[in-house]
Order: sequence, then C-alpha cells, then structure tokens
Amino acid sequence: MAGALDIKDCVNDVCPMSGKPVNEDSLTLYRGKVVGFCNTGCRDEFNKAARAFDAVIDGN
Repeated sequence: MAGALDIKDCVNDVCPMSGKPVNEDSLTLYRGKVVGFCNTGCRDEFNKAARAFDAVIDGN
C-alpha cells in the first residue's frame, strides 16, 4: 500500500495514551512525524484531541 506509515519511522516506543508498547496497525502522522499507539482507539482519541488543540492554537 503506497503511502502507508511504517513503524520503523515511529518517534515513540510506548503509547502516549496508555504507556503500553506501540502496535504497527495503530500509527498516525502528526506534524510530519509518525506517532504510534497501542491500539486504534488510542490513536483515534489522540487524533480527535490533536485536531481540537490545533484549531485553538491556529485560532480556528
């Protein structure tokens, strides 16, 4: 799959939400960096929170 995120590029080893090890099926791209999570739920929670914070910071 072209453009797929790779765990080798991940900037973290543990999930910032749970502290558990990251899983290769739970990656996201944030500010140009690959960030890993232990599961897709943590990833989706992070993405939602990041969008909200970015909107506030950007004044939107």
